[in-house]
Amino acid sequence: MNRAATLPGDPPGGRRAIAVWSIGVSVYFVAVIFRTSLGVAGLDAAERFHVGASALSTFSILQLLVYAGMQIPVGLLVDRLGTKKVLTIGVLLFTAGQLGFAFSASYGMALASRALLGCGDAMTFISVLRLGTRWFPARRGPLVAQLAGLAGMAGNLVSTLVIARLLHGVGWTAAFAGSAAAGVLVLVLLLLFLKDHPEGHHPEPFPHRGSAYVRRQIAAAWREPGTRLGLWVHFTTQFPAMVFLLLWGMPFLVQAQGLTRATAGELLTLVVLSNMGAGLIYGQIVARHHTARLPLALGTVAATALAWATVLVYPGAHAPMGLLVVLCVVLGFCGPASMLGFDFARPANPPERQGTASGITNMGGFVASMTTLLAIGILLDATGDNYRIAFAAVFVLQAAGLSQIFRLRKQAARRERERLVASRVETVHVPA
Repeated sequence: MNRAATLPGDPPGGRRAIAVWSIGVSVYFVAVIFRTSLGVAGLDAAERFHVGASALSTFSILQLLVYAGMQIPVGLLVDRLGTKKVLTIGVLLFTAGQLGFAFSASYGMALASRALLGCGDAMTFISVLRLGTRWFPARRGPLVAQLAGLAGMAGNLVSTLVIARLLHGVGWTAAFAGSAAAGVLVLVLLLLFLKDHPEGHHPEPFPHRGSAYVRRQIAAAWREPGTRLGLWVHFTTQFPAMVFLLLWGMPFLVQAQGLTRATAGELLTLVVLSNMGAGLIYGQIVARHHTARLPLALGTVAATALAWATVLVYPGAHAPMGLLVVLCVVLGFCGPASMLGFDFARPANPPERQGTASGITNMGGFVASMTTLLAIGILLDATGDNYRIAFAAVFVLQAAGLSQIFRLRKQAARRERERLVASRVETVHVPA
């Protein structure tokens, strides 16, 4: 294999890498099942805990607040402790959170359980990204990241198809407690088979571990315009689908569009299936054409805004089914587009800072999702469940994100070119 294909020090990849990485991905898969299980149980939760729209949105907001707030600490932990230890802590936390939610008898206990779940969930995705960089060559980075996101959407699909049926078949406690068994299973696999890196590819010894070093890590990652551009790409692209799947999609389709829960569930499934297909497409495109990252992200934002605007301004009480199908297909592209944010942050930072940079990037979409969840809940209560006004919050967040993307794009591109030239010079001068 020539040097253009594999840089010095690149991991070898191969079947062993796929097997080990798959274990990490399975942890993320289960975490997403638990994270999105509330999306199909929103109406049931409102009845169980006797709460309105604002209080209901607090479940997801708190979960995302914890998730977003944990991203930088988790990134630092991954850089310091390695993937296996952080994933182990994550599994223990999100499994305990899912069990607590199953047996919650009060709104307060349920909130605490979702916060615990969010804390464990926060430790999964960045760990899986780091695992991919440790086991696969750098050129595989975009595709590996998209495949990890694809596995997450498969978890969302399980929530939509399986958890929803269990919920209405065996009841709240049995459905959520039964699903927690998946956490125990991946914990066993993780402890027995996962390794942080292949033989001969040990990371550099960790330097000084004091607070000054932590501040330097965060500051150095933030100074890179690619990290900040990655954050804003993630911010602008992810949240429309996240908000729809995590909480407000089912109420919008049932209460505002007059659909049955079964039909609404099928449309939520369509979002997930679209996401999975788009992830494969985006991953292949970016792996072959690195310059396609920003056009893909901006195109996804434009298509999402157009689809939402068309549905919300459509005359009459309900939008036609065909239009709702188009909306759900377009929303499916938001997740893969958000993964492009990591493709800006990854080349902007050295290996020892990848976890920290990924944590900063991953905060973007979850901060946007948390803000939109809260805004929609408040607007629904204030307007007597007027979904057209409430969902207009989507456009405000998109505009804010786009302004930052356009501000940073040239600076990030220039800096990335400089790093690429420096890397090639270093590669040429590596002794044979």
